[in-house]
Amino acid sequence: MKIVTFRVRQVEEAIFDKVNSKFGHELKYYPHGLDSSNVELVKGYECLIVRANDNLDASLLQTIWDYGVRYLLTRTVATNHIDLEAAHKIGFKMARVPSYSPTAIAELAFSLAHSLSRKTLHFAEKGRNKDYTVDAFGFAKELKNSTVGIISVGKIGLACAKMFKAFAKEVIAYDPYQSEQAKEVVTFVELDELLKRSDVISVHTPYMPGVNDKMINDEFISKMKTGAILVNSARGQIQDEKALLKALKTNKLAAIATDVLNEEGKYFFKKLDKYEDKTIEELMDFYPRFVLTPHVGSYTDEAALNMIEISYENLEEYLKTNDCKNKI
Repeated sequence: MKIVTFRVRQVEEAIFDKVNSKFGHELKYYPHGLDSSNVELVKGYECLIVRANDNLDASLLQTIWDYGVRYLLTRTVATNHIDLEAAHKIGFKMARVPSYSPTAIAELAFSLAHSLSRKTLHFAEKGRNKDYTVDAFGFAKELKNSTVGIISVGKIGLACAKMFKAFAKEVIAYDPYQSEQAKEVVTFVELDELLKRSDVISVHTPYMPGVNDKMINDEFISKMKTGAILVNSARGQIQDEKALLKALKTNKLAAIATDVLNEEGKYFFKKLDKYEDKTIEELMDFYPRFVLTPHVGSYTDEAALNMIEISYENLEEYLKTNDCKNKI
């Protein structure tokens, strides 16, 4: 089968080649995204593999189908970049990656939280400017004296909780679904109690449209401990960036780190001359109290391998059984 895929970073090419060699397909990959200006590149291919920043609306999907694509695979957990109603109506066989290395995102969340807590970015920035003085802002509270709160304890949240468990005074968590495995690592509390008690909060909540849009808002932050640290490595749609800015301006929160934004397409995976959104620009002025990374939670060797392998396994299952356990 002929497969075409987009947004393949150079470091991923060898992984794609290795996985593809196991299945014997004809593969073509491109470093850029897929949109209406270059959709002709899919012509003659039966399978298309996309990423979260390839926004496939009804019109683009129809063109992709007309060019011969029948299998549409996304190497992501989320599927909101695809107009699923249109895709189903057109007739695509689709599948997603239900999970991949939870350690990848957990490590990022932990490292962001720890760097903000220990003020390492602050001192590194001062050093970059040839300033090696020690100031009051750099005075840190040790994690062993801190309460860490984990919001949503699925595979990623649990992996993150285990990391914090080795350092923190205590790790508490909120999740409507409390697994026995998680209970061995965290103490479950109500959300309001977690917000009130936590010195560091790491959010791993999946985005549910219409349910938890902008969950991290003024009300949420108002319930947090003054001087706390907030990390969001989940989804941009669950945070209100204006509320984040207000929290820093008023010193309600000591620091915030996020790997996600509401409108990531405007900023991520490109070099900018300026910020389109004044709120994001103002947030960046708060560095190192505000840290933004470009959705790189899954940017590891293990996670990339997982996403690519599962995508190929999804296609193989479709070809052999005309069905797939990860279908969407």
